[in-house]
Amino acid sequence: MKCHYDVLGVPKDATNDDLKKSYRKLALKWHPDKNQDNVEECTIQFRLVQQAYDVLSDPHERAWYDKHREAILQGGLGHGGEYEDKSLNVYAYFNSSCYSGCGDDENGFYAVYGKVFKTIAEEDYPYMDSKESDWEMPNFGNSQSSYEDTVHSFYAYWESYSTAKSYVWVEKYDTREAPHRRVRRLMEGENKKLRDTAKKQRNEEVRELVSYVRKRDERVKANKKRLEERAEQVKKMAQEQKLRHKQQMKKQMENYQETGWSAMSELEGDLQKLEANIANEFGDISGEHEESEDGSNDTEPNTEDLPDDEEQYTYDDLFCVACNKAFKTDKAFTNHENSKRHKEKVALLCQQMKEEDDLDLDLDNEDILVKLSLDSDKKR
Repeated sequence: MKCHYDVLGVPKDATNDDLKKSYRKLALKWHPDKNQDNVEECTIQFRLVQQAYDVLSDPHERAWYDKHREAILQGGLGHGGEYEDKSLNVYAYFNSSCYSGCGDDENGFYAVYGKVFKTIAEEDYPYMDSKESDWEMPNFGNSQSSYEDTVHSFYAYWESYSTAKSYVWVEKYDTREAPHRRVRRLMEGENKKLRDTAKKQRNEEVRELVSYVRKRDERVKANKKRLEERAEQVKKMAQEQKLRHKQQMKKQMENYQETGWSAMSELEGDLQKLEANIANEFGDISGEHEESEDGSNDTEPNTEDLPDDEEQYTYDDLFCVACNKAFKTDKAFTNHENSKRHKEKVALLCQQMKEEDDLDLDLDNEDILVKLSLDSDKKR
């Protein structure tokens, strides 16, 4: 097995630009279409170049590779000590050279990694509880397996993998040799740390392998493409629906404006008819508004400023001497007589007349008002 950095011909501290430049150069050199006379060898070299760039261009995978590069190149990690760990060395499968193509043949992607995960599951089986051992782990499947039925459940389980092994064989101290209880507790604490460390390391190894396999699984790529296409369709449909809704609202607004103008025209016509009917029945009412005691207003014009040709329409018996105003209807004249302002002017006028003319104090306001009215008729 050759180091990825050696395959691309770059140093270990190479930048992303260096990796990309070297990859393009070697890919062009070893591409099978460019070497028709040596297709088989070029195909192998081209795959190695592609595999090296695929790992080193990913920051997460590159960090993992740099940390365990020696173990991967040697085909596994040495554990040392007297105990010989017979667990499957997963580091040998962090390389595309362990499989040939993405088919379902014996050396294909799905056959090789299906066997790997099956082996890991079989190693954990003896350490499972009775309830867990009755449960069958998800199968890796083949290239034709359904994503919803097989692929999704497989990765959902293995991405959160936790080994069932106890790893008691990595313990360093024999608690039976402890001289007293305090030392025994210290030994137990150190042994627990060693077991937890071994479990954590195994879990990380398997989970990294799952991530490595998932990234290269054609079924996952196909499902991702379907989801992207579906998301694009949903986005397009949402935009079209939004546009239709906007056009519909615009049309409704246009119709609403037309209906509103039509209704206002009819309302103005009805208002003009109503004003004409009121004018025919009560006459044209304008001028100063006066509030009567019962809350009504009299709105008869003051004839003092009216021209001579308009004064002929007023009636002599509907003329208020105290206020010097003429009225056209009995109702308007009655409302005026009941108004507070009229009564105040009448009282003031009567008081002035009593003081100036020395009138009989027994006369009431109405008698004085009648007298003033007669004098006014004589002057006319």
